[in-house]
Amino acid sequence: GYIEGEIRIGGYPKVQETYARISAYCEQTDIHSPMITVEESVMYSAWLRLPTEINKHQRLEFVAEVLQMIELDEIKDALVGIPHASGISPEQRKRLTIAVELVSNPSIIFMDEPTSGLDARAAAIVMRVVKNIVNTKRTIVCTIHQPSIDIFESFDELILMKRGGQMIYSGELGQHSSRLIEYFEGIPGVPKIKENHNPATWMLEVTSPSVEAQLGIDFACIYKESHLYKRNKEIVKSQSLPTQGSEKLQFSTPFPQNGWEQLKACLWKQHLSYWRSPKYNLVRLAFIILSSLLYGVLLRQKGQNLCSSVLPFVSTQRTIVYRERFSRMYSSWAYSLAQVIIEIPYIFLEAVLFLTITYPAVNFYGSAYKVFCYNICKPLLHVVQLVLRVPHTRTGLLTSQYGDIEEEIMAFGEQKALNTFLDSQYGYKHRDLPIIAVVLLAFPLVFASVFTYGIAKLNYQRR
Repeated sequence: GYIEGEIRIGGYPKVQETYARISAYCEQTDIHSPMITVEESVMYSAWLRLPTEINKHQRLEFVAEVLQMIELDEIKDALVGIPHASGISPEQRKRLTIAVELVSNPSIIFMDEPTSGLDARAAAIVMRVVKNIVNTKRTIVCTIHQPSIDIFESFDELILMKRGGQMIYSGELGQHSSRLIEYFEGIPGVPKIKENHNPATWMLEVTSPSVEAQLGIDFACIYKESHLYKRNKEIVKSQSLPTQGSEKLQFSTPFPQNGWEQLKACLWKQHLSYWRSPKYNLVRLAFIILSSLLYGVLLRQKGQNLCSSVLPFVSTQRTIVYRERFSRMYSSWAYSLAQVIIEIPYIFLEAVLFLTITYPAVNFYGSAYKVFCYNICKPLLHVVQLVLRVPHTRTGLLTSQYGDIEEEIMAFGEQKALNTFLDSQYGYKHRDLPIIAVVLLAFPLVFASVFTYGIAKLNYQRR
């Protein structure tokens, strides 16, 4: 079933854009860019999420303070790496997730199973870090399953729900879980806890569906009839109304940083990721060199052009972008523009290599004008080639190379000038070359716009 209601913050309806600025959410899956260091990950988050009033020096000091609090200062220069393959350990990765969110200086932090997938020692380290955060007077809300006694009793309050989302307890744990034990032992038929038994394990055992069926009771109904439930309802009611003289929390700008700072931060991160991915870049260059050599050998001295093969580029950053957008770190256009800009130098290098190898091998006309036109009509951006129309490329290549050549050739038994043959046979006119160039250059711009729209509007992740 569905549980419906209204979420209020300080008595005012929750606005997600505002709430994301004052809260933090640590996902169960630790998602980070693999090719940047631990310190750079935290710096990137601080750059985009702290307000503009915080200068660079203060930001760096705060990053250092967070790294020390989360006990990551000793590995701050280590690359994050890929989970279960390289980089930092799962426990360190979990602490990095917490640090990336904590550096935004939130009032409340939500954690989805912070100890999931960790052994007892790693879980203890993570919970020690959580305690360090609590000591800074921040509120932490965790979901957790079957914790150890030490982890369980480190919490102040507990919300316990049965299958279906019905609440069966909400209140303080008490010292050594005394309040929780007192509540459930007060229900007729519930077995007492054994000495030295984990209260969390006992709690889950006595509230299981089998025990409910055996005792013929419904813990959700018992809770709704309890004094504890009535007290909680009064607290919720009092907190659902704005206090006298208070104002609704709102910010003057949709993001902590302006568009220019967002673009600079995204460019900085993308540059580091690309520069530290030599395997990826070398594969791209090797593909261009090999395809250029093959192209030149097949068409050696033929002066003709064929369309090269296309390998699509699949982004590995999608899930990271979802998390960062959810945290209101940057606008979609800032990330998209940074992604496009960071590709330009790599594509330019590929274009120069391709041109240097193929142009003299094919023996096209050796003028600077024709070389320039050839480079425009032979795009190397693999993703753009997925939507680039082949006729425009073919028209541009033939027109730029031969559209102004009056040398006579024998075609279909007739002696004709080469430019006349192109015009009469295919309708390729040299005067149309500027229009073709504009069309070809427009395709990357259109693709970049579609990419930006997709980043902003399309989401393949269900929360």
